[in-house]
Amino acid sequence: MKNDKSDIVERSVAYSLRIINLYHELEKDSVGRILWKQLLRSGTSIGANVHEAQGAQSKADFISKMSIAHKEARESAYWLRLLQESELIPPDRLRDLSDETDQLIKILSSILITAKRNKQNSQGS
Repeated sequence: MKNDKSDIVERSVAYSLRIINLYHELEKDSVGRILWKQLLRSGTSIGANVHEAQGAQSKADFISKMSIAHKEARESAYWLRLLQESELIPPDRLRDLSDETDQLIKILSSILITAKRNKQNSQGS
């Protein structure tokens, strides 16, 4: 079984790839293209920051990178919501991606809570 650290790394890469593939498929609509570019930026940034966090130079650096990944996941949820509610894309086409976005937000939140608690505990020792 994978540990949480490798799981979030692999999930963030898989998530980025799903967004990239869907973007290529749906980039023909001009309004949709603008929204998708925003989602493409935020969605792929999640994985980039998770990967940077793996090489963090300190606990504070790790927390900073994971916080950015968390913010980018929340931004991705926003762009997905706009795409769904505007009906530029049938909502059922985005349901799985939205669910994965919500799961990534929860995982990143949990990682941040644990990292911050561990940082506080090590400072108090």
